[in-house]
Amino acid sequence: MTEQKARTQARGVLLPLALAQFICSFAGSNMNVMINDMSEDLDTTVQGIQVAITIFLLVMAALMIPGGKLTDRYGRKRLFLLGLIIYGVGALISAVAPGLPVLILGNSILEGVGTALLIPPVYILTTMLFHDLGSRAKAFGAISAAGGVGSAAGPLIGGLITSAISWRAAFVFQALIIVVIALLSRSLKDPVPPDPTREFDVRGAVLSAGGLILIVMGILAADNSLWLMLVMMGAGALVLVGFFVSVRAKERSGHEPLLSLSLFRNRTSNLGMITQNAQWLMLLGFSFVVASFLQVVRGYNAIETGVIFTAATIGLLASSLAAGPLSKKFAQRTLIITGFALTVAGMLLGLWIVQGTQVAWAFAPGLLLTGLGVGLMLTPSVNVVQSSFPESKQGEISGLSRSVSNLGSSFGTAIAGTILVAGIASTPGQNYAISTIVLAAVGLIGIAAAIFIPRKIPTPIAEPAS
Repeated sequence: MTEQKARTQARGVLLPLALAQFICSFAGSNMNVMINDMSEDLDTTVQGIQVAITIFLLVMAALMIPGGKLTDRYGRKRLFLLGLIIYGVGALISAVAPGLPVLILGNSILEGVGTALLIPPVYILTTMLFHDLGSRAKAFGAISAAGGVGSAAGPLIGGLITSAISWRAAFVFQALIIVVIALLSRSLKDPVPPDPTREFDVRGAVLSAGGLILIVMGILAADNSLWLMLVMMGAGALVLVGFFVSVRAKERSGHEPLLSLSLFRNRTSNLGMITQNAQWLMLLGFSFVVASFLQVVRGYNAIETGVIFTAATIGLLASSLAAGPLSKKFAQRTLIITGFALTVAGMLLGLWIVQGTQVAWAFAPGLLLTGLGVGLMLTPSVNVVQSSFPESKQGEISGLSRSVSNLGSSFGTAIAGTILVAGIASTPGQNYAISTIVLAAVGLIGIAAAIFIPRKIPTPIAEPAS
């Protein structure tokens, strides 16, 4: 009876957790269909909106590791609720933004900080509440499906709201969903009490965030100056080296660092995080490329662009919901490899069909196949990473895992956007083709990493109580 009650309670918390992942992923892609409307209303350019989107994704990536670590000290539910509040305030500020700077404050900064605080608890709580691989795969399947659908359906929902009301109403929609999540989270309980005595590595947090920010901003600077790009990326790499040196020094002195270096000694988890980074890079990058091409080159409005993305949403939802049952029949590695293969095939199919026709629905077959591929591999990649560590490491690995995924998202938007505006080719259509090929090549890297993931994930060894 007690075990059954625990299972019922665990299933009950899935809805607010899945909704939280949905709205954060939605925020990362829904602005893609508002590019023309927002740039005209805010008196900025397509590149200005791209910068706002990229900064949002970058803030998430840079602060996700500190956000995961803070859950140990202040508690998972407390951080989750605090993240909801900050996110909601940011959404409302974005809705009334008079110009690009205020939009960046509300959307890029506050919504990014809110997401970095509320997303690590989502994955930590799921790992702690669902113990066996089967039930955990189902739970992660629901959450990954919500996140994937949020990213894929973001253009459609955003397009509908923008066309029916205004792009500003899309941010009000986000704030309303946040209120719903907060109400559903009232019965949410933290399975492990917080430990206020836990150290927090401020220096490590600053170094890790600074390094990631410099690298992504360097990519954004590529279309202005190749030398500036190299300098910023080189500086970012040096700052990250300083971060790892700082972590090692703290561990040797007996203090608790932001991240334990032992997290990077787990080969299975490292491979899983490579696949996560590649997945989100491809998904967000391709979404930005297609949305930009449809609006800037083909002249489609927000709703027309959003409707075309329906094919990707259908594919992603179908394969995400099937990920749990499939995980019982196939190895996680097999699902990830198949997912990457389908995604690459979908991108190249879309490129091949679209280049020869002006018909809007020519995008549908490629987007459907891409959605199927991404949905198939999101859940097993999360499972591989989270299941590689005991409960005592869930705060750290959840923050690191989400940071790696969101870094992929910011890389995808930054790289694709930079290629589109850099004028590499003589026509915008050719730049679209180059962007797609680059993103597809990332899928080959994902396949290479997935091949080396073990067929059976080793059971993590719990650390002895201190």
